[in-house]
Amino acid sequence: MQNLSSSTPSAAPWPFSALACPIVQAPMAGVQGHRLALAVCAAGGLGSLPAAMLSMATLQEELAVLSQRAAGPWNLNFFCHRPPAADMERMECWRVRLAPYARELGLMGLAPPAGPARQPFGPEAAALVARYRPPVVSFHFGLPAAPLLQQVRESGAQVWSTATTVDEARWLAAQGVDAVIVQGLEAGGHRGHFLRPDLDLDGQAPLADLLPAVRQALAASHPGLPLIAAGGLSSPQDVAAVRAAGAVAAQVGTAYLLSAEADTSRVHRAALRAAAQQGPGATLTALTNVFSGRPARGLLNRLMREQGPLSPEAPAFPLAATALGPLRQAAEGLGRGDFTPLWSGENLEALREQPEGEGAAALTRWLAGQ
Repeated sequence: MQNLSSSTPSAAPWPFSALACPIVQAPMAGVQGHRLALAVCAAGGLGSLPAAMLSMATLQEELAVLSQRAAGPWNLNFFCHRPPAADMERMECWRVRLAPYARELGLMGLAPPAGPARQPFGPEAAALVARYRPPVVSFHFGLPAAPLLQQVRESGAQVWSTATTVDEARWLAAQGVDAVIVQGLEAGGHRGHFLRPDLDLDGQAPLADLLPAVRQALAASHPGLPLIAAGGLSSPQDVAAVRAAGAVAAQVGTAYLLSAEADTSRVHRAALRAAAQQGPGATLTALTNVFSGRPARGLLNRLMREQGPLSPEAPAFPLAATALGPLRQAAEGLGRGDFTPLWSGENLEALREQPEGEGAAALTRWLAGQ
């Protein structure tokens, strides 16, 4: 993270004023639960719980723990995409493309997926928000429908959402969000874009360009609206740079993936360790849609190289993920990440492991320069 122009950030509002560390732990669906969020909160940062891949029963269990044990404010994150219309022809074409891999792994075939692996925010989730009253509720892919959003606001939660372009930041500000997460192109995991089609990445930019552009665009119409910087932030220097450029906090994800409190799989951890040893200059990540149907940044692997990284033939989000389930399970059983979404941001230089009890908490304090 470099070349951000220096400025003096305004006084931070709540909940940022309540944080000893201006660090927001990025919600990372599939690789974490309440343990990571609690550790970050204990260190004075803002821990996050991703809900997109949780059943309502599991989400309730996670919320019961987090709401009782979190030391300070925390964030509950949801996807708010529109479920795609059924397209059996497209799904069948994708299964045909994947069939050679199934034969290679000794699978009898790829059964049709039972359903999408990620659920959008809906009435049941809104009811849990009303019950457990998280201090912050954040969204990816825009905002939910107005009645659902009103229920979130009535719970007392702050509403945050992600912008990947200046236009998206303007739109979110106009909807009255309490903070905008400015997601640079370096960020790992899913792009949060929502104003353009899934594969249209026009207007998205590195954080060093996007953050000042968003700040300037909102300066007159929404002065003081908190901006949270995300994308490629993995060191105290990175955090200090975005703070100097006007962000009230830095959202960090990839740096936490090797923490003991994260649920990152053995295959994913091994791939991250190997990538971190490559050093600067190597092309380690790319944006791909072959794992879920929407662009997301991850470590390059076999499926990305042979079927993508971006493929117009991949099923719509989130159906592509369920189609890959049998391949992923079989390959991971052999210790291979050929069909696993190895989500990762571009910056792996500061990626490091910490022992249990000192992992995410120590990392949070280090990122904050403490």
